Amino acid sequence: MDVLLILWLFCLRPPLAPRGLWDQGEREKPGPDTQGHLAAHLGLLTPLTTSPLYQPGFWQEAEFTLGVFNGVKLLVETPEETLFSHQGAQVTLPCRYHYEPTLLAPRTVRIKWWKLSENGAPEQDVLVAIGQRHRSFGDYRGRARLWQNGEREVSLQIRDLRLEDSGRYRCEVIDGLEDQSGLVELELRGVVFPYQHPQGRYQLNFHEAQRACEEQDAVVASFEQLFRAWEEGLDWCNAGWLQDASVQYPITLARQPCGGLGLAPGVRSYGPRHHRLHRYDVFCFAPALRGQVYYLEHPEKLTLAEAKEACQEDGAQIAKVGQLFAAWKFRGLDRCDAGWLADGSARYPVVHPRPNCGPLEPGVRSFGFPDPQSREYGVYCYRPRYS
Repeated sequence: MDVLLILWLFCLRPPLAPRGLWDQGEREKPGPDTQGHLAAHLGLLTPLTTSPLYQPGFWQEAEFTLGVFNGVKLLVETPEETLFSHQGAQVTLPCRYHYEPTLLAPRTVRIKWWKLSENGAPEQDVLVAIGQRHRSFGDYRGRARLWQNGEREVSLQIRDLRLEDSGRYRCEVIDGLEDQSGLVELELRGVVFPYQHPQGRYQLNFHEAQRACEEQDAVVASFEQLFRAWEEGLDWCNAGWLQDASVQYPITLARQPCGGLGLAPGVRSYGPRHHRLHRYDVFCFAPALRGQVYYLEHPEKLTLAEAKEACQEDGAQIAKVGQLFAAWKFRGLDRCDAGWLADGSARYPVVHPRPNCGPLEPGVRSFGFPDPQSREYGVYCYRPRYS
């Protein structure tokens, strides 16, 4: 059954051109050979002498048969608004279908969910289903299932969400020779932060930038994530890599050292850059926390090695930069004490600016990358929460 399921949905059905949510445009009708092949393998198509003729978006009977699809239209409904969730959570991407006019008799349909291509990445098959049987693929195997909580509901449920699950998903419903589809956009909550190599500004090519973000419990930010961060007030004068290998930077206050006074505020772009030859900083995206970041109360200041050991003795590990930013953004972590982080930098998070605590804007302050033997800092630890 599983082999037939995959053949039915991927091999035997002719490819479709991309279409909008309710697009009823013309497309090539499968020929008699294709119809006969389907019928021979699956026994689910009626003989061609009694098959309905396809019209874009409708069925019309060629001659009197059962009269089931005389002028009936298939419609798919998905939400227009973006769905938000967080790493490790479970989410349901809604998708329902119906017929106009309404059909009372139940019909067997085929369902296909896939994730659309973004930033040059290939499309990903997520799930296919016929009736009560379904199969998930790739990174979604064991995490994705069809959710049918109501009549003609074919929603996609994904558990243990990962950062790479963010994106646009298409739900396709196939009934005989007719199909319709809808889009669902999923975004994981997180925080965008600029990151710089320990040796200073503009030291990372694109591949090194990807690794740098991963080492800080983050991924390279997308343009949409950077743009949203700019709307929320992110202002940074150093250009950084984004997920699509373009280089950009967000400016809320125009000034001479940041492109000049003549340019309006916005996200400024250097355009695409060579993955290996060009070097910049990077904008990373860290998810909302599943654990706890805290400043370790310790009687003495610590070297970097001592800081790592102190966190381990407290049943935790030294925090990463992405974890500190997420704790500041989503947990309201506010502390005026600078502490070591896993990458060898020293930083502190401020939610409520106050005298003798840095600039007048909220943010995560940085002391750069001090001498690892320095004893001028405490440490921020991270304790995971295991579900």
